[in-house]
Amino acid sequence: MKLNKKDILNALKSITVPGEGENMVDSGSVTNVVTFADEVIVDITIKNPSLQARKKTEVDILQTIHREVYEKAKIKVNMKVDAPKAAPKNEIKGKPIPGINNIIAVASGKGGVGKSTVTANLAVTLAKMGFNVGILDADIYGPSIPMMFDVASERPLSVNIDGKSKMKPIENYGVKVLSIGFFTKPDQAVIWRGPMASKALNQMIFDAAWGELDFLLLDLPPGTGDIHLSIMQALPITGAVVVSTPQNVALADAKKGVAMFQQDSINVPVLGIIENMAYFTPEELPYNKYYIFGKEGAKHLSEDLEVPFLGEVPIVQSIREAGDVGRPAALQTATPIEEAFEAITKEVVQQVVRRNKDLPATEAIKITTMAGCSAVKK
Repeated sequence: MKLNKKDILNALKSITVPGEGENMVDSGSVTNVVTFADEVIVDITIKNPSLQARKKTEVDILQTIHREVYEKAKIKVNMKVDAPKAAPKNEIKGKPIPGINNIIAVASGKGGVGKSTVTANLAVTLAKMGFNVGILDADIYGPSIPMMFDVASERPLSVNIDGKSKMKPIENYGVKVLSIGFFTKPDQAVIWRGPMASKALNQMIFDAAWGELDFLLLDLPPGTGDIHLSIMQALPITGAVVVSTPQNVALADAKKGVAMFQQDSINVPVLGIIENMAYFTPEELPYNKYYIFGKEGAKHLSEDLEVPFLGEVPIVQSIREAGDVGRPAALQTATPIEEAFEAITKEVVQQVVRRNKDLPATEAIKITTMAGCSAVKK
């Protein structure tokens, strides 16, 4: 018997693809039908990728053609699955702070790599570029930002915003600053468990009159612990910058820091890695470079992890001295240090622009006691 394509299509109109309302012909699932004598080939594309849906569709086609067209027809079904693309990760924005456009977490896997120094110099460089900038010193147990901005003796004032009492950040060098250091005595140790520290952070985040900011930099504590999770639970982080020195001990921990942000349950984009203390150049030998902690370790790490390398900061005595006296070194005009931080800051801004163009907004994460971190479901 010679089969007719029109008869085959009419028969297939009686079948509905699983998960779709229309029959498989009118819905466009059947892409082609070829007949030759008693043979028929049916090309079909379905959206349901499950084995059960594929098997049911194939059986329905075979049974319908045998029943309604020709019971001895030789049928071949070519099935293609075109499942809808999964929604991009972190599509939900979470609960952003009104007026703050980008929240950048500055992190390190271990202490002593100069993370707070880098944060302070990034902030003042952004301010010099004309951006509105704030710093939240989230290092609850070792706040150093107030000292680096020469505001350790200051205390935030209370202001009334829309009928609510808010903390007004301390401002210096064009940067707004809030830190737990403003609320403790210089010789007072902060001995808090995680929940209490997290509560204090939330107050500084949401009960502060930040105003309009282009960038809010979060100076995170070292490691990958409770404070980090609390921050990412409370805020939708635009991206993270990881600071490391070149030696292997620091790189091993920096790698863990990058891995934390890249976990599926957290998924904060890593904007890049900054190599601090990259080399030492004596003032009397400006063309000599001594790689005290190793050479280009963080740069090689960024290549291995396939994240951007944002630049390097040399070991210069004036950077340490500037931090100790409360005037970040990037404010020293027409110096190699200013140039180094300007180059790094430009890279950070470019990565933020690229990230905001290519990726959806980051969501806040939900912390559960059993499963660790999981994305907020709405």
